[in-house]
Amino acid sequence: MKKEEKVKFVNPIDPDKVAENPGIMPYAHTVGSAVIRPTDKGRIKGLAVSSMYEQTEMQMDQIREQVQLLVDQADTIRKRVEISEKIYLANMSIKPLIGKTYHLYQKKDGTNVLSMVAPSEWGNSCPYEFEATVKLLSDHTWEVQG
Repeated sequence: MKKEEKVKFVNPIDPDKVAENPGIMPYAHTVGSAVIRPTDKGRIKGLAVSSMYEQTEMQMDQIREQVQLLVDQADTIRKRVEISEKIYLANMSIKPLIGKTYHLYQKKDGTNVLSMVAPSEWGNSCPYEFEATVKLLSDHTWEVQG
């Protein structure tokens, strides 16, 4: 048996046109390669900044809604305290029970009266000016009804 002679491979492509590391080239190295375009850094940053502003504005809107809810709750409590003060300064000939509905009236002399009689139950002549329908809550404040 004869030893086969090794034939040296000769690349037919010009060595100046062959890249040693084609994957790290800044441009496509074959016709079928993906197109590589330089990135527009200003556009990318601009899109990122506008997305950031949109996201933070959305979060700020959520916080504003939460703050508004707290303001509304505080206002409701303040109104309950005001009406409670009026009622506790009013003339009462009854002992109010928790959970029951009562009616607040103002006399001509400016004093208030708490009554179990609704404005519609007085008939044609209500002796007082109606102010509010209220319900006694368990914390002894009064909730204004409808």
